[in-house]
Amino acid sequence: MQSLAEFDARYFERGDVRFLAGIDEAGRGALAGPVLAAAVVVERGALFEGLNDSKKLTPIQRATLDPAIRMGARAVGVGWASAQEVDERNVLQATLLAAKRALEALEIEPDLILTDFLRLEGITRPVEPLVKGDGRSQAIAAASVVAKVARDRWMQALDAEYPLYGFASHKGYGTPGHLEALSRFGSSTVHRHSFRGVDWFENDYRTSATLCRLLEALERGDLDLPKEADCAAAWRREGGGLPECEFQILRKAAEKRRRGGRE
Repeated sequence: MQSLAEFDARYFERGDVRFLAGIDEAGRGALAGPVLAAAVVVERGALFEGLNDSKKLTPIQRATLDPAIRMGARAVGVGWASAQEVDERNVLQATLLAAKRALEALEIEPDLILTDFLRLEGITRPVEPLVKGDGRSQAIAAASVVAKVARDRWMQALDAEYPLYGFASHKGYGTPGHLEALSRFGSSTVHRHSFRGVDWFENDYRTSATLCRLLEALERGDLDLPKEADCAAAWRREGGGLPECEFQILRKAAEKRRRGGRE
Protein backbone atom coordinates (compact mmCIF):
# COMPACT_ATOMS: atom_id res chain seq x y z
CA MET A 1 0.00 0.00 0.00
CA GLN A 2 1.36 3.41 -0.98
CA SER A 3 2.09 5.66 1.99
CA LEU A 4 0.89 9.25 2.24
CA ALA A 5 4.46 10.55 1.85
CA GLU A 6 5.06 8.32 -1.17
CA PHE A 7 1.94 9.72 -2.81
CA ASP A 8 3.25 13.28 -2.43
CA ALA A 9 6.75 12.30 -3.58
CA ARG A 10 5.61 11.96 -7.18
CA TYR A 11 4.82 15.69 -7.29
CA PHE A 12 8.36 16.59 -6.23
CA GLU A 13 9.73 14.32 -8.96
CA ARG A 14 8.11 16.50 -11.63
CA GLY A 15 10.78 19.16 -11.20
CA ASP A 16 8.44 22.17 -11.04
CA VAL A 17 7.31 21.65 -7.45
CA ARG A 18 9.49 22.61 -4.50
CA PHE A 19 6.76 23.66 -2.08
CA LEU A 20 3.63 21.48 -1.97
CA ALA A 21 0.59 22.66 -0.02
CA GLY A 22 -2.25 20.55 1.31
CA ILE A 23 -5.56 22.10 2.36
CA ASP A 24 -8.37 20.59 4.40
CA GLU A 25 -11.21 21.88 6.55
CA ALA A 26 -12.95 21.05 9.81
CA GLY A 27 -16.43 21.86 11.05
CA ARG A 28 -18.28 21.94 7.77
CA GLY A 29 -21.18 19.86 9.06
CA ALA A 30 -21.43 21.36 12.55
CA LEU A 31 -24.51 23.24 13.75
CA ALA A 32 -22.45 25.86 15.59
CA GLY A 33 -19.10 27.55 15.43
CA PRO A 34 -16.85 28.40 12.51
CA VAL A 35 -15.61 26.45 9.54
CA LEU A 36 -11.85 26.24 9.82
CA ALA A 37 -9.35 25.47 7.05
CA ALA A 38 -5.64 24.77 7.35
CA ALA A 39 -2.92 24.90 4.71
CA VAL A 40 0.27 22.95 5.31
CA VAL A 41 3.30 23.36 3.01
CA VAL A 42 5.86 20.55 2.82
CA GLU A 43 9.14 20.05 0.98
CA ARG A 44 10.70 16.93 -0.51
CA GLY A 45 11.55 14.40 2.21
CA ALA A 46 9.04 15.61 4.79
CA LEU A 47 7.71 12.76 6.91
CA PHE A 48 5.24 12.87 9.79
CA GLU A 49 5.27 9.52 11.58
CA GLY A 50 1.84 8.17 12.50
CA LEU A 51 -0.02 10.65 10.32
CA ASN A 52 -3.38 9.67 8.85
CA ASP A 53 -6.68 11.28 7.95
CA SER A 54 -7.62 13.18 11.14
CA LYS A 55 -10.96 11.34 11.35
CA LYS A 56 -9.06 8.07 11.81
CA LEU A 57 -6.92 9.42 14.66
CA THR A 58 -7.74 9.76 18.33
CA PRO A 59 -7.78 13.20 19.99
CA ILE A 60 -4.51 12.32 21.75
CA GLN A 61 -2.89 11.28 18.47
CA ARG A 62 -4.00 14.51 16.81
CA ALA A 63 -2.76 16.60 19.73
CA THR A 64 0.63 14.89 19.49
CA LEU A 65 0.88 15.28 15.73
CA ASP A 66 -0.17 18.94 15.62
CA PRO A 67 3.07 20.42 17.07
CA ALA A 68 5.16 17.93 15.07
CA ILE A 69 3.47 19.10 11.87
CA ARG A 70 3.90 22.76 12.74
CA MET A 71 7.60 22.22 13.45
CA GLY A 72 8.31 19.97 10.47
CA ALA A 73 6.29 21.76 7.80
CA ARG A 74 7.76 24.54 5.68
CA ALA A 75 4.74 26.74 6.53
CA VAL A 76 1.32 26.45 8.16
CA GLY A 77 -1.66 28.76 7.67
CA VAL A 78 -5.08 28.71 9.33
CA GLY A 79 -8.23 30.45 8.12
CA TRP A 80 -11.68 30.84 9.66
CA ALA A 81 -15.17 31.56 8.40
CA SER A 82 -17.62 32.44 11.15
CA ALA A 83 -21.07 30.96 11.72
CA GLN A 84 -22.48 34.29 10.54
CA GLU A 85 -20.53 33.98 7.27
CA VAL A 86 -21.85 30.42 6.88
CA ASP A 87 -25.39 31.79 7.18
CA GLU A 88 -24.72 34.68 4.80
CA ARG A 89 -22.83 32.77 2.10
CA ASN A 90 -23.78 29.06 2.57
CA VAL A 91 -21.42 26.49 4.01
CA LEU A 92 -19.57 25.68 0.78
CA GLN A 93 -18.74 29.31 0.05
CA ALA A 94 -17.74 29.84 3.69
CA THR A 95 -15.43 26.82 3.43
CA LEU A 96 -13.83 28.24 0.30
CA LEU A 97 -13.41 31.57 2.11
CA ALA A 98 -11.70 29.86 5.05
CA ALA A 99 -9.38 28.01 2.65
CA LYS A 100 -8.47 31.26 0.89
CA ARG A 101 -7.69 32.85 4.25
CA ALA A 102 -5.52 29.88 5.20
CA LEU A 103 -3.52 30.29 2.00
CA GLU A 104 -3.17 34.03 2.63
CA ALA A 105 -1.78 33.24 6.10
CA LEU A 106 1.12 31.22 4.65
CA GLU A 107 4.56 32.79 4.82
CA ILE A 108 5.54 31.35 1.44
CA GLU A 109 3.67 30.72 -1.79
CA PRO A 110 3.35 27.03 -2.73
CA ASP A 111 4.05 25.79 -6.23
CA LEU A 112 1.09 23.40 -6.17
CA ILE A 113 -1.97 23.10 -3.92
CA LEU A 114 -3.70 19.79 -3.18
CA THR A 115 -7.18 19.82 -1.66
CA ASP A 116 -9.58 17.23 -0.32
CA PHE A 117 -11.78 17.71 -3.39
CA LEU A 118 -12.27 21.39 -2.63
CA ARG A 119 -12.41 23.32 -5.90
CA LEU A 120 -10.72 26.62 -5.08
CA GLU A 121 -11.35 29.58 -7.34
CA GLY A 122 -9.37 32.76 -7.94
CA ILE A 123 -6.09 31.18 -6.81
CA THR A 124 -2.95 32.14 -8.72
CA ARG A 125 -1.20 28.80 -8.12
CA PRO A 126 -2.22 25.44 -9.64
CA VAL A 127 -4.83 23.54 -7.61
CA GLU A 128 -5.50 19.79 -7.79
CA PRO A 129 -8.63 18.55 -5.99
CA LEU A 130 -8.28 14.91 -4.90
CA VAL A 131 -11.11 12.51 -4.08
CA LYS A 132 -10.59 11.40 -0.46
CA GLY A 133 -7.37 13.40 -0.49
CA ASP A 134 -6.97 13.35 3.29
CA GLY A 135 -6.44 9.59 3.08
CA ARG A 136 -4.00 9.77 0.15
CA SER A 137 -1.76 12.83 0.52
CA GLN A 138 0.51 13.57 3.48
CA ALA A 139 0.15 17.32 2.94
CA ILE A 140 -3.64 17.15 3.01
CA ALA A 141 -3.68 14.76 5.98
CA ALA A 142 -1.40 17.13 7.87
CA ALA A 143 -3.76 20.00 7.09
CA SER A 144 -6.71 17.93 8.29
CA VAL A 145 -5.02 17.39 11.66
CA VAL A 146 -4.08 21.06 12.10
CA ALA A 147 -7.60 22.18 11.17
CA LYS A 148 -9.28 19.67 13.45
CA VAL A 149 -7.08 20.45 16.46
CA ALA A 150 -7.42 24.21 16.05
CA ARG A 151 -11.19 24.07 15.69
CA ASP A 152 -11.64 21.64 18.59
CA ARG A 153 -9.67 23.97 20.85
CA TRP A 154 -11.78 26.93 19.79
CA MET A 155 -15.00 25.04 20.46
CA GLN A 156 -13.67 24.08 23.90
CA ALA A 157 -13.10 27.79 24.56
CA LEU A 158 -16.64 28.54 23.39
CA ASP A 159 -17.94 26.02 25.92
CA ALA A 160 -17.18 28.55 28.67
CA GLU A 161 -18.90 31.30 26.70
CA TYR A 162 -22.02 29.24 25.97
CA PRO A 163 -22.17 26.69 28.81
CA LEU A 164 -25.70 25.44 28.06
CA TYR A 165 -24.76 23.53 24.93
CA GLY A 166 -21.81 21.25 25.77
CA PHE A 167 -19.53 22.44 22.96
CA ALA A 168 -16.47 20.95 24.67
CA SER A 169 -17.84 17.44 24.12
CA HIS A 170 -19.49 17.55 20.69
CA LYS A 171 -17.68 20.56 19.12
CA GLY A 172 -20.92 21.94 17.72
CA TYR A 173 -22.07 18.85 15.82
CA GLY A 174 -25.66 17.60 15.93
CA THR A 175 -25.40 15.00 18.67
CA PRO A 176 -28.49 13.99 20.67
CA GLY A 177 -27.25 16.02 23.62
CA HIS A 178 -26.74 19.11 21.48
CA LEU A 179 -30.18 18.78 19.90
CA GLU A 180 -31.70 18.35 23.35
CA ALA A 181 -30.01 21.56 24.50
CA LEU A 182 -31.39 23.38 21.45
CA SER A 183 -34.89 22.15 22.23
CA ARG A 184 -34.60 23.33 25.85
CA PHE A 185 -32.75 26.61 25.49
CA GLY A 186 -33.04 27.66 21.86
CA SER A 187 -30.02 28.59 19.78
CA SER A 188 -27.21 31.06 20.44
CA THR A 189 -25.39 33.78 18.57
CA VAL A 190 -22.67 31.29 17.63
CA HIS A 191 -25.07 28.79 16.03
CA ARG A 192 -25.64 28.51 12.27
CA HIS A 193 -29.22 29.65 11.94
CA SER A 194 -29.48 28.62 8.29
CA PHE A 195 -28.96 24.95 9.24
CA ARG A 196 -32.00 22.74 9.52
CA GLY A 197 -32.93 22.02 13.12
CA VAL A 198 -31.12 24.93 14.74
CA ASP A 199 -33.99 27.42 14.94
CA TRP A 200 -37.00 25.16 15.27
CA PHE A 201 -37.50 26.17 18.87
CA GLU A 202 -36.65 29.81 19.64
CA ASN A 203 -35.44 32.94 17.87
CA ASP A 204 -34.18 34.84 20.92
CA TYR A 205 -30.54 33.86 20.56
CA ARG A 206 -28.54 33.34 23.73
CA THR A 207 -25.39 35.45 23.92
CA SER A 208 -21.91 34.72 25.22
CA ALA A 209 -20.84 35.01 28.84
CA THR A 210 -18.47 37.81 27.83
CA LEU A 211 -21.23 39.91 26.27
CA CYS A 212 -23.50 39.32 29.28
CA ARG A 213 -20.71 40.51 31.59
CA LEU A 214 -20.08 43.62 29.51
CA LEU A 215 -23.77 44.50 29.31
CA GLU A 216 -24.16 44.08 33.07
CA ALA A 217 -21.14 46.31 33.69
CA LEU A 218 -22.55 48.88 31.28
CA GLU A 219 -25.89 48.82 33.08
CA ARG A 220 -24.24 49.29 36.48
CA GLY A 221 -22.15 52.15 35.16
CA ASP A 222 -18.90 50.24 35.71
CA LEU A 223 -18.15 50.26 31.97
CA ASP A 224 -17.85 53.72 30.50
CA LEU A 225 -18.07 53.74 26.71
CA PRO A 226 -18.55 57.40 25.81
CA LYS A 227 -17.37 57.02 22.22
CA GLU A 228 -17.80 54.50 19.42
CA ALA A 229 -14.04 53.91 19.45
CA ASP A 230 -14.17 53.03 23.15
CA CYS A 231 -16.88 50.45 22.47
CA ALA A 232 -14.82 48.90 19.68
CA ALA A 233 -11.70 48.85 21.85
CA ALA A 234 -13.57 47.15 24.70
CA TRP A 235 -14.85 44.49 22.33
CA ARG A 236 -11.40 43.83 20.86
CA ARG A 237 -10.07 43.44 24.39
CA GLU A 238 -12.89 41.29 25.80
CA GLY A 239 -14.73 39.68 22.92
CA GLY A 240 -12.16 38.95 20.22
CA GLY A 241 -13.31 36.01 18.14
CA LEU A 242 -16.91 36.10 19.34
CA PRO A 243 -19.71 36.74 16.83
CA GLU A 244 -19.79 40.13 15.15
CA CYS A 245 -23.49 40.43 15.94
CA GLU A 246 -22.58 40.53 19.64
CA PHE A 247 -20.42 43.60 19.10
CA GLN A 248 -23.43 45.22 17.45
CA ILE A 249 -25.53 44.41 20.53
CA LEU A 250 -22.92 46.03 22.79
CA ARG A 251 -22.62 49.02 20.47
CA LYS A 252 -26.39 49.61 20.47
CA ALA A 253 -26.56 49.26 24.26
CA ALA A 254 -23.73 51.77 24.67
CA GLU A 255 -25.43 54.18 22.27
CA LYS A 256 -28.69 53.86 24.19
CA ARG A 257 -26.84 54.66 27.42
CA ARG A 258 -25.22 57.70 25.83
CA ARG A 259 -28.71 58.95 24.91
CA GLY A 260 -29.81 58.54 28.51
CA GLY A 261 -31.80 55.34 27.99
CA ARG A 262 -34.06 56.80 25.29
CA GLU A 263 -34.95 54.50 22.41
